[in-house]
Amino acid sequence: MRKKGRPLSFDREDALHKAMLLFWRHGYEATSLNDLTTTLGVKPSSIYSVFGDKKRLFLEAVSRYLSGPITSESIIDQAENGRWAALGLLKAAAEGFTGQDTPAGCLLASSAISCSDTANDVKEELAAIRRGIELRLRDKVISSIAAGKLPAHTSADSLASLTMAVIQGMSTLARDGASRAKLLRLVDTAMLAWPDAQTKE
Repeated sequence: MRKKGRPLSFDREDALHKAMLLFWRHGYEATSLNDLTTTLGVKPSSIYSVFGDKKRLFLEAVSRYLSGPITSESIIDQAENGRWAALGLLKAAAEGFTGQDTPAGCLLASSAISCSDTANDVKEELAAIRRGIELRLRDKVISSIAAGKLPAHTSADSLASLTMAVIQGMSTLARDGASRAKLLRLVDTAMLAWPDAQTKE
């Protein structure tokens, strides 16, 4: 007799990728267990045995979404200064939110917006990720000021917050159908709020 549960053909990485796209397109709460089992082609018992539950599957999908050769951390850490770090984040967002083979917008933003009060723990997980990115960018700006790469009057807190706010807004615009070109023009406008980087002799 065939045992119930994880099928022999179950590909965990493929299933995780499909789940990520599903959550990205519909959000956390709007994606039902039935949606997941249908898209992944598995039984509910397989999801439970491999991923634990829907929440843990979602958080793994978020980790996959945030991973890759280019991440927010690598963009910030490898930038010459805080200004270039912000520009790198904004351009990466404009490109990532308008991919041909992925849903429009940001998985983190769309999932958080669609969460009700019954999923506060998930909303907090997503908020913590965004706060971490903002803090990393703020620290990059602060270190750039200390190194003389940005003017002393530069507001690290305000500019880091502005960058994150623009990224979240770009996600909404992308989901509304905005093109990559439009988002990149918005990036240029947002960068006008930043002081020019300084070069130390």
